Amino acid sequence: MLPIEVKKMIVSVVGHENFDDSKAGCLVYSYDATPQFQAMPHAVVSPRDTAEIASIVKICSKYKIPLVPRGSGTNLCAGTCPTHGGIVMLFKHMNKILEIDEENLTVTVQPGVITQDLILAVEEKNLFYPPDPSSMKISTIGGNINENSGGLRGLKYGVTRDYVMALEIILPNGDIIRTGGKLAKDVAGYDLTRLFVGSEGTLGIISEATLKLIPMPETKQTMLALYQDLEAAAKSVSKIIAHKIIPATLEFLDQPTLEAVEDFAKVGLPTNVKAVLLIEQDGPPDLVEKHISLIAEICRQNEAVSVQIAQNEVEANALMTARRSALSALARLKPTTILEDATVPRSEIANMVRAINEIAEKYNVNICTFGHAGDGNLHPTCPTDSRNQEEIERV
Repeated sequence: MLPIEVKKMIVSVVGHENFDDSKAGCLVYSYDATPQFQAMPHAVVSPRDTAEIASIVKICSKYKIPLVPRGSGTNLCAGTCPTHGGIVMLFKHMNKILEIDEENLTVTVQPGVITQDLILAVEEKNLFYPPDPSSMKISTIGGNINENSGGLRGLKYGVTRDYVMALEIILPNGDIIRTGGKLAKDVAGYDLTRLFVGSEGTLGIISEATLKLIPMPETKQTMLALYQDLEAAAKSVSKIIAHKIIPATLEFLDQPTLEAVEDFAKVGLPTNVKAVLLIEQDGPPDLVEKHISLIAEICRQNEAVSVQIAQNEVEANALMTARRSALSALARLKPTTILEDATVPRSEIANMVRAINEIAEKYNVNICTFGHAGDGNLHPTCPTDSRNQEEIERV
């Protein structure tokens, strides 16, 4: 429980309606998407602006109270779990898109903006914000920045850090600073903006961000390559990159993942193959056509049993939506989902897939593997039950 005088001070800043220290209110924010982590905060606070954040930070600093800024809690590193109690800070009131600057190709937002809402808003202006974490329907920009989120388009376009141009930040002593700006060239001095991206809230609290936009690609095509050999699918990834082709998306799903996703999404994914590569390319129409044809040929040369190209945007979107639902689909299998996030050089993807399968056999666990094969980034995932201690030890 917070000291009475601290509670009074915080309530005087945010109002009674934005302070909650009830057991039910605190329980909701005692965990995030990370399995096997839970700790109760002493209170949950929802500031309305930067000044209120700064005031709360100063109070917490003075009284040595832990403070955990939280987006939607979709992270998988327990980053928003209040392991030392204290206060969880929400940004539900700070969820506005402040400016879309078409002249400078930037968008300025508050931290509570939902990622997909931002993407759709700039697309209405024929602009493009590439970072697209699978959680984008519910994750927030503040969370994306603190986790340096990637996404399906990371192979070609990079991760969140590559698009953060400026930040407004409240430091641990309550000072408010601004880093970066809208300049296309901004190279003088320390790059504090990049330092804060990926810091998981440990260096300060982000209250505003200016993000880089790019022109919307003219067109895109999506294809599905089917394999009866996991290593052949993995080797195809290396071969595609070796041909100097960088797809917008190059995703890998093994058979157990395919089965779970198809049962969940029902979009007609094949479940009788060992693995699929889901590939999308975007850009000028003639270049996209050329790249998709080359990729299809490379896949066939590397033992793909079938290559299917989406016939329209509805089909393409269904495939991408299905891939984004992989973790949700796997989470339906058992009460606990242990997802790992491992990256190797792209040339080692085939060895990584082989090693995952050997580990699954050695420890007698079920591992479903999917992920951003083009980045060398796979997610070996174990559906399990944390109540089964013997099985959890093996997992």
